[in-house]
Amino acid sequence: MQEHLKFYINGEWVGPATPATLDVINPATEAAFATISMGSSADVDNAVAAAKTAFESFSKTTVTERIELFGAILGEYQKRYNEIADAISTEMGAPTGLSKAAQAGTGMAHFATAMEILKTFVWEETKGAYLLRREPVGVCGLITPWNWPINQIACKVAPALAAGCTVILKPSEVAPVNAIIMAEVLAAAGVPKGVFNLINGDGPGVGEPMSSHPDIHMMSFTGSTRAGILVAKASADTVKRVSQELGGKSANIVLEDADLQAAVSSGVVTCFTNSGQSCNAPTRMLVPAAKQSEALEIAKATAESMQPGDPFAESTTMGPVVSEVQFNKIQGLIQAGIDEGAELVTGGTGKPAGLETGYFVKPTIFGNVNNEMTIAREEVFGPVLTILPYQTEAEAIAIANDSPYGLSGYVQSGSVDHAVEVAAQLRTGNVHINGSGPDFGAPFGGYKQSGNGREWGVLGFEEFLETKAVFVPASS
Repeated sequence: MQEHLKFYINGEWVGPATPATLDVINPATEAAFATISMGSSADVDNAVAAAKTAFESFSKTTVTERIELFGAILGEYQKRYNEIADAISTEMGAPTGLSKAAQAGTGMAHFATAMEILKTFVWEETKGAYLLRREPVGVCGLITPWNWPINQIACKVAPALAAGCTVILKPSEVAPVNAIIMAEVLAAAGVPKGVFNLINGDGPGVGEPMSSHPDIHMMSFTGSTRAGILVAKASADTVKRVSQELGGKSANIVLEDADLQAAVSSGVVTCFTNSGQSCNAPTRMLVPAAKQSEALEIAKATAESMQPGDPFAESTTMGPVVSEVQFNKIQGLIQAGIDEGAELVTGGTGKPAGLETGYFVKPTIFGNVNNEMTIAREEVFGPVLTILPYQTEAEAIAIANDSPYGLSGYVQSGSVDHAVEVAAQLRTGNVHINGSGPDFGAPFGGYKQSGNGREWGVLGFEEFLETKAVFVPASS
């Protein structure tokens, strides 16, 4: 059993103000493998005080100094790369291939991107009779989720430090070990004391005191829309900046001129990647009504080719979902789909055969879904795909936009130009055309209840900056 009973505050590993612990569960075995301490408002106060003091000097470091620091961080991260990947597979169940190729890789990518932005970013420029300056926003509170844990840590910590801010990180208590390794990486790289602070804990114990703290100038939150609303409310009294990346129910429009086999099969695989636990997963597939039967056959075959199992087995393509709470939520939503009359094409309730231990969910496809059904409205966050028929392209776009969410969208077409025309009509922060992947330099974030602000790239970096106009008198 691993023990991680200390927090990283002011450059030191220190015990909690009030002892309290939580077991960390391996979702593939349902057994505890680590114990962490749970923080409180007193720990938040200590971390904020350290970050506030450190901001005075760190905000004045030169761009060259921060570029050199990021080079050291990347070097230390590389040394711990496989350890980070293994921690993620153990604590949240991602297959080891995914953890090494994508989960751990995103951490390095965000630090490398921030370092490149630093090399060319314009901090001050003359605009007519005034100087336009960009300055760090201050002390930042960061709350990150369990589903892409190091990705969400890095895409907040990297731009914040690059901007000259200091931070307090509260990672998910469900998957905290990768964050602890990240703290060790930053310490080994020489990040000055107080610049980065880590407190484990839950929302009420740590997240709320961070959000309401008067000496935290910005909250950056990734998680459910429900929790994001609580962060925003707790932040309101101190009028701090709040940036949020929240839930999603992304539509994948397969147009009439798309290659149906390729579009449907790739859509299923993308939806089920990370066991469906991605906020931007294409969980609503829209297909021409006349082609729905064929689409269901393709989707069924693709889903049944998935290999759920031990995250560390090479043959595994889909691990467990992260927790018993998540498993039970998904089971309830699958049952709701059945009860509301959707066609269960494959999968369903219960665990896959031979996987009685672990929070494994059957890869599940529903057909003949309408957009009023629970499984088409609510974010399942599991390997469940709903397929909805449409009669016209205009109807498909209307169905796609008929959601409280607007994080991502997907369009499949035989013509890229046609797909781009459809993409322009989707009320989402991202649109992927014909299977195109992400770009770490592109902004990531959503419309409507999927959040506000942007992460990744230059726009994500600018979230951590304030804008100052300095008015200069005319020459006499």
